[in-house]
Amino acid sequence: MIHRHIAKLASAAALFCGSLIPLSAQRNDPTPDVLHTATGLTEVGTLDQVPYRIDIPAHWNHALVVYFHGYSEAPYTYRITSPLNDQVAPMFDRGYAILESGYSQPGWALAEAYPETEALRLYFLKRYAEPALGKSAKQLAKRPQSIETIVAGGSMGGALVAAVLELNPRPYVGGLNLCGSVGPTDLAFQRRFAWRAAFDVYFPGLLPPIDPVPPGFEETRALHHKVEDALKANPAAAIALRNLTWLHTDREVAENMVYFTYVIADIQRRSGGNPFDNRDFLYSGTDPNSTVGDNFLNDNVRRYTGDPHAREYLFRHYTPSGRLQRPMLMLQTSYDPRIPTRTFEVYKEQVALAGEASNLVQQYVHHDGHCAFTEEEVGRAFDELMAWVHEDHRPVSGLLPAPAKPVASATATR
Repeated sequence: MIHRHIAKLASAAALFCGSLIPLSAQRNDPTPDVLHTATGLTEVGTLDQVPYRIDIPAHWNHALVVYFHGYSEAPYTYRITSPLNDQVAPMFDRGYAILESGYSQPGWALAEAYPETEALRLYFLKRYAEPALGKSAKQLAKRPQSIETIVAGGSMGGALVAAVLELNPRPYVGGLNLCGSVGPTDLAFQRRFAWRAAFDVYFPGLLPPIDPVPPGFEETRALHHKVEDALKANPAAAIALRNLTWLHTDREVAENMVYFTYVIADIQRRSGGNPFDNRDFLYSGTDPNSTVGDNFLNDNVRRYTGDPHAREYLFRHYTPSGRLQRPMLMLQTSYDPRIPTRTFEVYKEQVALAGEASNLVQQYVHHDGHCAFTEEEVGRAFDELMAWVHEDHRPVSGLLPAPAKPVASATATR
């Protein structure tokens, strides 16, 4: 079943990439705003009513980074005068054009982000690459080697980087995956649901029900504080939850439990039901020295039965095949409270089983936090990827190497 879904997506990707969306086909889109500065050009607009941003440095090297942003609980918008975010600014400084779609929907938007960003890439070829390179956009789409293109993304955007390099690798020479949510979506989200169900054993009624989550639920700072205060008032339960969820602090537990509730609601809305099922989830790890706490939790947690039709949504968006057909460098922090670093092992195994292990490298930096990289570290990781692409110098797994020498910026300021 999963493989059939992957095959369908691959076929759809191939058909989509074979078509070019002409500028005249865009409807209901006002003229985009374009800002010229000493550092380059910024364009902000909508493409088929989907917000986007394009940045081209003054000293453009005629290469492109297609960037996928992460999970957002609110609609994404762009301001033409806002600075580039820390994940793409180092690439812009190195002379690369950047394009990013805001997606037509917030939340776990893989279904929307994948085709909408591809449409934006084709728009970029027509509007900017064609006049700069002297080739038609149709020629550039058919011969993507004419314009070197890298795919990059962070968090949920990292899941999209992996999906693109499996489903539509032809336009790309490689990918930079920053703190990515890689691996089977179903596996990661079922674990989040199971942990939220465990929270209810220790703190019944503190957060809304999860099957279904009530309509209109919002993640708020006040709710974070409420949960954190409850954890501090029950140290034994707080310790059990920290151990279970691999987290360091009560604040991280509180933030995750509220966030998981929002994500569960998002997926239930998207899938048309409740795809989550913890009947066979065996809870363990509440106490590293005893199974008493695990037995208590397993005996008392509410067991939920998921809707198999709703679960199909999680399988489709997205279950990787592991057929990673371009070099992909993953950069992670040594401790990530939002996307546990150990989840990478599942995707690594999928890639190895598909015979593509040579295309995957993981590096890390000494930071705690989700996507807690400096611009300089992102730039170094990007340099590692490009040395791999251009010189066949495969990065060494492990700690991100220190720079051998300072990298000259393509632009003086942003």
